[in-house]
Amino acid sequence: MITLTASLRTAAISLLFGAVSVFAASPTLASSTCTSEAFEGARYTVCDPGSAEALRLFWDNQDGAPYRSFSAVADAVAANGKQLRFAMNAGMYDTNFKPLGLYAADGKEKVRISTAQANPTKRPVPNFLKKPNGVFYVDRDGKAGVLTTEDYLAAGIEARIATQSGPMLVINGALHPALIPGSTDRTRRSGVGVCKDGDVRFAISEDWVNFDEFARLFRDQLGCDNALFLDGGRGVGLYSPDLGRNDFSWHGGFGPMFGIAD
Repeated sequence: MITLTASLRTAAISLLFGAVSVFAASPTLASSTCTSEAFEGARYTVCDPGSAEALRLFWDNQDGAPYRSFSAVADAVAANGKQLRFAMNAGMYDTNFKPLGLYAADGKEKVRISTAQANPTKRPVPNFLKKPNGVFYVDRDGKAGVLTTEDYLAAGIEARIATQSGPMLVINGALHPALIPGSTDRTRRSGVGVCKDGDVRFAISEDWVNFDEFARLFRDQLGCDNALFLDGGRGVGLYSPDLGRNDFSWHGGFGPMFGIAD
């Protein structure tokens, strides 16, 4: 008789929702950055990076090829004598795994910010173009923020890292006006918010939720005045050695990815 380990149970559950864990067991790090939370009957994994200054963005390697997986990022940081402690998908991307909008890493802008508008005759509107969309950034002083795309452009921020996605979930304490309570558009979702005292919180829904429910998690439970949707469905992923998670995207890989390595 074979008994499933916790990691294998997580993998089996993730398979049903479009992502699967392939993480091999390893020693637990000194402290966990991710915890399980419940909100209105749905399960979430909420991650605290500890310091916005520690956050990095990964997309392409030294040869200009997209990493596509958390494992490839982990190998890259290991080659520099570090360990990947946390990673999460960091926004939407095209079929070549290129970010759809702004991407800046290590103070260098690699993809320009997008001000594209949705085609008024096309329905449904792609999530990235459900205005206002927005930008998560950490500036050169280590301060994190989430702003609408228009406000980010107006602010003239010098970002160390920045990623653009959409739609915004919470804007200055108010929910995005297009979010529909009770919507049947349900899937797994990931997002990032800047909360009390400037703390950053990442969240992934382990159950299928709609945009309104996901946005209220950030505002009402996590206390985030501004939050940004990152991706949904098969584009959701988390890397956490503490949780035995090394998800991969069923789109063939991820585009931009957040990471913390030490």
